[in-house]
Formats: sequence, structure tokens, C-alpha cells
Amino acid sequence: MSGFKTLKPVLLAGLIVLASLIHSTHAHAGARETLVVAGGCFWCVESDFETVKGVQQAVSGYTGGRIDNPTYKQVSRGGTGHYEAVKITFDPSRISRETLLSLFLRSVDPTDAGGQFCDRGDSYRTAIFVSNKAEKALAEAAIIKAQTELGQRIVTPVLPAKRFYEAEDYHQDYYKGSKLILTRFGPKRQSVAYKLYRKGCGRDARVRALWGDAAPFAGS
Repeated sequence: MSGFKTLKPVLLAGLIVLASLIHSTHAHAGARETLVVAGGCFWCVESDFETVKGVQQAVSGYTGGRIDNPTYKQVSRGGTGHYEAVKITFDPSRISRETLLSLFLRSVDPTDAGGQFCDRGDSYRTAIFVSNKAEKALAEAAIIKAQTELGQRIVTPVLPAKRFYEAEDYHQDYYKGSKLILTRFGPKRQSVAYKLYRKGCGRDARVRALWGDAAPFAGS
């Protein structure tokens, strides 16, 4: 990442333009593309991006690791190499990959290499997964731009895409669930328990402190 800090504005602008030109040939080829990101708790990333116009679906899952068909228990325990991640399916004619990358980086703490907010450990680290050179160029350009805006070193890596494994059914759309969950505050509907978790974990407070008005989802 240190190399990003020495790039001149002209070079950054050129990289963004080149990446956009390369990617534009793919954006009009079909109505669906995917972006896989890891941003800590996948419940929160999923709930954020399902509110974005042009996003068709956000699915919680696991990727980047060494074992097949991982379970939540295995991943959260550590040692699998997997990240909690979200696969975002979107219509590139309605929202660009560049915009989604910008939203993602400003919805997390990309300066934290040890996890996200109250969730610590390798499976909760941030990452952007890419499938080709064009996607890699776009992701790197987005990181440079965000780092310049933030004025702090961003540690979110850009990694080669690996197989994405969908998480267990009970994790999907967790933030909308109506099932009763036993919490430290007593029995709560799943949607209420999610909001209590998100607030208690300090996600929105930290993102607001870091990004200010540029934080797209803090407080949602």
C-alpha cells in the first residue's frame, strides 16, 4: 500500500480513467455484475448495500480461505483463512462498480487491520476481491482516492477472487428477520436484536467519526 502514497494526482487520474475505459466494455455486455467485499459483520454489509439503488441482491457468505464449504462456527473460530464477505449483484447501467467501491470504503474502517469495530480477528478484516485486471485497477484507484480524502493509510487489501460460499440460511437478510432472539436485553425480534448489536458494536459511531458526512450508511 505504501506505493499508493507516492502516486501523483496526474497518475491517479490516469489510473482511474484507464480503469474506467477498460471496465466500460464489460459494463454494457450484461445487466448483472458482482462485487465481493469483506467489511466485518456480513449482516451489516448486506443490510447497507441492499438499500442502494441498482443493487439487485446482497448475499452473506465466506471467501478467501483454504477449506471447502465452511460453516459460520469454523470461520468465526479462526484458522480457515476465510473472510465474512458479501456478494453484491448489481445492474451496471444503474450504478457503477466505482460508486459501489466508494460506498464500501466509506462504510467501514479501512485503517483497521485487526477486524472491524467490536468484531476482532482475521475473519472480520476488510478486503476487496477482484476477478481480472480491470476490476483490480478500479479497486486500487478507489483505495487511492479514499486514502487521499481520509488522510490516513488504508490497509484494506485487493485480493484475487476465490470461490464464494453462501452462509447458512439464518444469516441471510438477518437484519429483517422476525424470529425471537434471546439477547442480553431479553427476548427480542431478530430485526431489533440486529439494531442493538450494530449500535453496541459501535459500527456507525466509528464510521461517522472517521468519514463524517461522506459516510453513506452510518445511522441507517
